[in-house]
Amino acid sequence: MNIADLGDIRLHYKDEGPKDGPAVVFANSLGTDLRLWDDMLPHLPSGLRLIRYDKRGHGLSDCPEAPYTMGALVRDAEGLLDHLGVKDCVFVGLSIGGMIAQGLAVKRLDLVRGLVLSNTAAKIGTRQMWQDRIAAIGSGGIEALADSILERWFGPDFHKSDAFSAWRNMLLRQPQAGYIGCSAAIAGTDFITPTSGLRLPTLAIAGSEDGSTPPDLVRETADLIPGSQFEIIRRAGHLPCVEQPETYAQILTTFLSEIGHI
Repeated sequence: MNIADLGDIRLHYKDEGPKDGPAVVFANSLGTDLRLWDDMLPHLPSGLRLIRYDKRGHGLSDCPEAPYTMGALVRDAEGLLDHLGVKDCVFVGLSIGGMIAQGLAVKRLDLVRGLVLSNTAAKIGTRQMWQDRIAAIGSGGIEALADSILERWFGPDFHKSDAFSAWRNMLLRQPQAGYIGCSAAIAGTDFITPTSGLRLPTLAIAGSEDGSTPPDLVRETADLIPGSQFEIIRRAGHLPCVEQPETYAQILTTFLSEIGHI
């Protein structure tokens, strides 16, 4: 088990593949841990250095008291990559992970040569919406909102699958402080202006059935970055790398090839 001690936070991470291979870094969504990518990674080409981690308040990483700021989450990612000696990675961020990706690229362009903004946006929801969600979880726990969250996460077909219960369990076992902390970070984030200043290869991925970050919202964020690409994965919700891992890997592999990262 790998734990990076970054001073104010200890992050759990996995660093797989050749250390001298092109680095691809994955940041997961709110309420999930690094297992989010388990089914997709085997479909990527060999030779890549694949790094994924649990953000603060999630998985096996430290869970400080809420609230968190997006600046802290970006700083965590920055510290991990510096700890691992990573430069010029392609950073794949899903949902809040995509917000971290945008913030990191703006802050440390030396670390990021390409972005994959999956099921995310420069601004997600409204501050009031997130405050209402935080209040509901504070009074009733994550279970109070679990059904509505899972409805946005997955398309209708996946709800009937055997794997669905495992993802429900992951959500319910999520530390409340971590979920509330990261919700507060999203509530306070508007990256529209800084993201519009980015000039690097970017791929945006949306799920056609995504109730959290609908395709039009993802496309609007992609359009902020000149030359960006946009792909929709049909019959998938907010976590298409779970529902359609082979399709997701194929889209990602094509992007990595087009920008010369494999």
